[in-house]
Amino acid sequence: MSIPDINLKELVDAGVHFGHKSQRWNPKMQKYIHSIRENIHIINLNHTRQMLHEALKIVDKVVSKGGKILFVATKKQAAKKIADLAIETDQYYVNHRWLGGMLTNWSTINKSIKKMEELETLKSNPNNEFTKKEILKITNKHDKLVRSLSGISQMKKSPDLLFIIDTKLEHIAVSEAKNLKIPIIGIVDTNCDPDLIDFPIPGNDDSRRSIDLYCQLVKDTINSSEKKIDFNESQANKNDDTKNQTNDDGEDSKVITDNSKEKSN
Repeated sequence: MSIPDINLKELVDAGVHFGHKSQRWNPKMQKYIHSIRENIHIINLNHTRQMLHEALKIVDKVVSKGGKILFVATKKQAAKKIADLAIETDQYYVNHRWLGGMLTNWSTINKSIKKMEELETLKSNPNNEFTKKEILKITNKHDKLVRSLSGISQMKKSPDLLFIIDTKLEHIAVSEAKNLKIPIIGIVDTNCDPDLIDFPIPGNDDSRRSIDLYCQLVKDTINSSEKKIDFNESQANKNDDTKNQTNDDGEDSKVITDNSKEKSN
């Protein structure tokens, strides 16, 4: 297992320890709070470091077995970063708006994905006979579906794991995943309920630097997991080749022996 090193200085530099104002908090987060500074809750980074390490171990376990992760973050400062992470690591993402039923009503969502593909064909067909107004209407409808569904258009079944930034904002995604018993890794700020998340990570879910750090650590974990898969596959192929070579040599020896017998007769 190759999990990236997480040091406290990195977490501090990224502002992971800054929570919300002390008035805006969830009492269930109390055990993860270190202190209050200028009316802001300060998160205990010792907890963050340990729980982040445990969460990355889950990511490694899922990816090394060929599983898929669905990344969810629709807030402005996280949307592009989470999409880039998913695309670069060949995973799925939702970064515009979580449509109700994305997990629990997949048949309806799948119909919308097919509709998106049909509109793409209509829009790009040079031989269509639509007016400019009709093409504009098709384009707008297609663009709307792309924003919501492009990140899951290749998803054929429920993901093996959800990674969510801001579990309070993405409460519908949390609810649907819990309903389907899909494990959740979530960044829980001081206003979130950590009891709803299987693998909570106490930390700032608003700072771009914090979000960048979470994404980089997850990316490094996935990349190292994929290298292990490639190594295991190449090793297996090498063993198969050796086995085949041994079988071929055995057959050649048998042929030589048979020919020798014929000559002596």
